Amino acid sequence: MEEQADIRQDIFRWLQSQELARGGYEFRREFLRSEYTYRGVQIALMDRQTGIWNPQGFDTTLSITNTLKGPYDDESNAQYLRYSYERVAGRPLISGRNLKLRAAAERQDPLILFQEVLPALYLPRYPVFIQQDDPVEGFVSVTLEKSLVDLDDPIYSSGSPKEYAEQVRMVRRHQRDFRRRVVRAYQDHCAVCELNIPALIDAAHITPDIDVSSSTEVSNGLALCKLHHAAYDGNLLGIDGDYRVSVRPDVLALPGTSLVRHGMQEMNGRSLYVPRAFSLRPDRDSLQVRYEGFLKSW
Repeated sequence: MEEQADIRQDIFRWLQSQELARGGYEFRREFLRSEYTYRGVQIALMDRQTGIWNPQGFDTTLSITNTLKGPYDDESNAQYLRYSYERVAGRPLISGRNLKLRAAAERQDPLILFQEVLPALYLPRYPVFIQQDDPVEGFVSVTLEKSLVDLDDPIYSSGSPKEYAEQVRMVRRHQRDFRRRVVRAYQDHCAVCELNIPALIDAAHITPDIDVSSSTEVSNGLALCKLHHAAYDGNLLGIDGDYRVSVRPDVLALPGTSLVRHGMQEMNGRSLYVPRAFSLRPDRDSLQVRYEGFLKSW
């Protein structure tokens, strides 16, 4: 059991190093199945096809996979994922892979959640924990908040005396996680001007992060270049629920220097560049609420 715990921690650190080396983006299944080794032994991090992955010799589940078009009725938000048992004819099995999933819940072992954010591309979130196991309905509830813990801290540190510092680290991890999912959904393009230099692209919240109704879902984000991120936050431009960009009248009236003309004034009336997947596109209602605030700011 101690060795399995060591392997899990080593996997988390390996994933983190791979994210940093690759710019924080997602991974293909083949890569996750073939590239990790522990003391010279290759260990696959996800199954070839199924969602629940129990490597040989592991007492509990190592990873679960949530796909865009999965066979089960999984539900998720920013805090948790309701994840289905493996089923046959629609009925949950109390055997097979599900036994080790339930064991992970009982022992509170840390897992990896691989979320498919684009076809065949998976975003790893780790460590996540199973908060509740419901064998009658055949679901487990996976908490996502702990996946924001900084990996410099012990994985099992639930009660640190340095709560403020831990909170700051969690917020920073939360921001990195949100940015990479949003920017990847827009394929490194600014939603306003379509600039595609990754180093210059930010993730902007539609409903501000400090708002209690805000979320970390991609649909609450916009990939914006640094110019248009600042302009959006400063109410120099707005985006309505029809995905149309509007530039504030006083900005439109400014002398037409090259940057003002091409960077701002020519954006007025443009249609927003949005992800191909409907589930990743910005929420129209949230955009419209934010747009009403933009209009009042005049």
